[in-house]
Amino acid sequence: MSNDNETKAQSDSVISSVAYRNGKKLQQVTIEDISEVIKAPDTFVWLGLVQPDNNYMREIQQEFGLHDLAIEDALTAHQRPKIEQYGESLFIVVKTAQLVGDTIQYGETHLFVGKNFLITVRHGASSSYAQVRKHAEECPDLLAKGPGYALYAILDMIVDNYLTILHEYTQQFQQIESRMFKSEFDQNAVHQVYRLRRELLSLHNAALPMGDICNQLIQHHEGLVPKSLRAYLRDVQDHAHQVVTTTDDMREMLANAMHVNLALVSVHQNEVVQQLAGWGAILAIPTVIFSLYGMNFKDMPELNDAWGYPVTLGITVVGCIALYIKLKKSGWL
Repeated sequence: MSNDNETKAQSDSVISSVAYRNGKKLQQVTIEDISEVIKAPDTFVWLGLVQPDNNYMREIQQEFGLHDLAIEDALTAHQRPKIEQYGESLFIVVKTAQLVGDTIQYGETHLFVGKNFLITVRHGASSSYAQVRKHAEECPDLLAKGPGYALYAILDMIVDNYLTILHEYTQQFQQIESRMFKSEFDQNAVHQVYRLRRELLSLHNAALPMGDICNQLIQHHEGLVPKSLRAYLRDVQDHAHQVVTTTDDMREMLANAMHVNLALVSVHQNEVVQQLAGWGAILAIPTVIFSLYGMNFKDMPELNDAWGYPVTLGITVVGCIALYIKLKKSGWL
């Protein structure tokens, strides 16, 4: 019964295991036969795995002769993006990203690359590489160059997903930016700006190591990446750099938009305060005059004058109008 469960776990982990010779698909290969198949000249095996268990990865290690440290890393998710060389093979970790609703879900793909094999180990959120494999098989001339082209195809798909997410966030950025250039405070817009800046930072951190990984593949691993494939990897590197620079620019512009919004709100509040202060100054004139005549003294000027009240009221009105005109010209009202 335990053997049946182990076999089922292995079958669930293996997405595809195919041998290629001179760029042409040969056959599906069982794990037990891999070590013999890759001995044939101009032949390599492309093996796709999803969250394999420890026992299965140890079998893979024996068939391909992989390093213990690389196997330990491949069994554990949450690795930092990196490229490391173990003997004649490479171990590469890259971040994958998918946009689900308004949130990016991240995963990892761990890649083992040798002269006659490519192993992909997927953890977490990641699109299937079936379309990548299908597209590569439609280009036998390039696939004949070995696992280096298959590696490029996977890295290219991952970076293309970055660009797709970036395009969606660019549209959100334009909508949010227009809401920020208003004189009233929009708490919901501020929350959206913070969320978008956080998501852009995560995307930036995922794409940034890709440039260094491509650069190392181009500069130091000619045995696995032929010169004819360097231009393809430079294209991936350029796209990753585009993601990095665009996310940086958008985060800075969002921060500036928040500062502009706060400045506009402050200016609007100052205008309101100025208007209140101006009307307060106007109302101060009748307040002072009427308060003066509200004092209970018997001998006050103009109390017995028939024109006293109209003159006092006229002076009050003229004073208020004169002050209103002056404040209006000054822009306070």
